[in-house]
Amino acid sequence: MTEKTKGPASYFPSIEKTYGQPIDHWLAIIRARKPAKHMELVAMLKNEHGLGHGHANALVAHEGAA
Repeated sequence: MTEKTKGPASYFPSIEKTYGQPIDHWLAIIRARKPAKHMELVAMLKNEHGLGHGHANALVAHEGAA
């Protein structure tokens, strides 16, 4: 039985489809802005790149857990 993806990574297929970029693209943008705080990174993705809040939050949370 295949286990369903959980947590922030469960958003990844939708993020790639919606914004046309691979997840590594978004994670590289986040890494380049570190050590900014979580919500600063979310705001940057929303304001500068047009991501929705949930998608931006999932990417930042995933990178923060790495």
